Amino acid sequence: MSDKLQAIRGMHDILPADSSYWRQLENIIIDVIRSYDYIEIRLPIVEKTELFARSIGESSDIVSKEMYTFADRNDDMLTLRPEGTAGCVRAGLEHGLFHNQIQKLWYMGPMFRHERPQKGRQRQFHQIGLEVFGLAGPDVDAEMIILCARIWQALQLTGIQLELNTLGTATARANYREVLKDYLHSRREQLDEDSLRRLEVNPLRILDSKNPAMQAVIDEAPAILDYLDAESEDHFSELRQLLDTVGITYHVNPQLVRGLDYYGKTVFEWTSDKLGAQATVCAGGRYDGLVEQFGGRATPAIGCAMGLERLIDLVGQFGTGKAEPLHACLLLATEGTSAAGLQLAETLRNDLPGLRLQTFFGGGSLKSQFRRADKSGALLALVLGADELSEGTVTVKSLRDDSEQVTMAQSALADWLAGKLSGQLNLA
Repeated sequence: MSDKLQAIRGMHDILPADSSYWRQLENIIIDVIRSYDYIEIRLPIVEKTELFARSIGESSDIVSKEMYTFADRNDDMLTLRPEGTAGCVRAGLEHGLFHNQIQKLWYMGPMFRHERPQKGRQRQFHQIGLEVFGLAGPDVDAEMIILCARIWQALQLTGIQLELNTLGTATARANYREVLKDYLHSRREQLDEDSLRRLEVNPLRILDSKNPAMQAVIDEAPAILDYLDAESEDHFSELRQLLDTVGITYHVNPQLVRGLDYYGKTVFEWTSDKLGAQATVCAGGRYDGLVEQFGGRATPAIGCAMGLERLIDLVGQFGTGKAEPLHACLLLATEGTSAAGLQLAETLRNDLPGLRLQTFFGGGSLKSQFRRADKSGALLALVLGADELSEGTVTVKSLRDDSEQVTMAQSALADWLAGKLSGQLNLA
């Protein structure tokens, strides 16, 4: 007998009981993003492997250990996207979005990394990402961070801290890299296997190590803040002043380097102590050289991405984000009412945008249908039986209060519902 079919390890179904909860959280976040005039871009889940190798870095854990990569039937090497920025840059270049233009883009969807599954870290995970192209100043860095803070406020989250650092310009980073390499060579006997592998290729990655045995070496390492050039210092100083002005609290963390090669200048992470080991809720930074690295004109850029699974965990812990209730159930109380029920339901949906209405097909006694309606959480039951069918009426019963049952003409129902559900429908 074959094994029971089940989801791949680290890739989970989002069942109907949870999907409405997800949708509400997504809508809250998207509403905030759109209020800052970001526009949506939808990107492929599969890209050429070269895209990620060139942007994220051959030596990164993501490229060397975690990507889902395969050859297609043409022997092209393809990869399930492990992050969204590289694909967004590729799309912008391919379709001419960056030439003499400022772009503020957002996207949402699944990402894939072959990591060890644990709470807050799955092999298929979901992100909402933000990317801004064409603006070089720290003001847009500040706005992106402020936008994130507004999302946490909209979700009624507390206890999320901002970690902030700068990786400086390419020149400052190259100088610091040599200083850091000299230091790490002096502590070589204390480096773990991953750090030894990174030492020559990208020593800054060692500062991102999560190995507790490496913490003393990392804590005593030279700080990049001591090796910034004037441009880097000015950018970081002005960013901090802007955040101070609007009251955003942050902690400058010189060890924050992020795990991707394309970052420079501003880097940041929003973290929570409510999530255990996987504390990062949202992270990002500047990548001013990436568009040029892909063959485009030099284009300043900054981006960030937030993990929806981790936000769902936080929102759940703080008790917000309940699914919106069903407005009404249409009960078909006798045989032969299906056609009339369909027609009535569609008329109501035409007249009342946003109406959440379920029609009970499949028969069953009126008593059993009322039980289903009550269990659904609907506010109202609309009853269409033989008498209502012959008289062109409908009976309405409230399921959540003691309001008196009423019978009215079907032609009057939409106006009655608009008054009853005032504030819950999109009637613009």
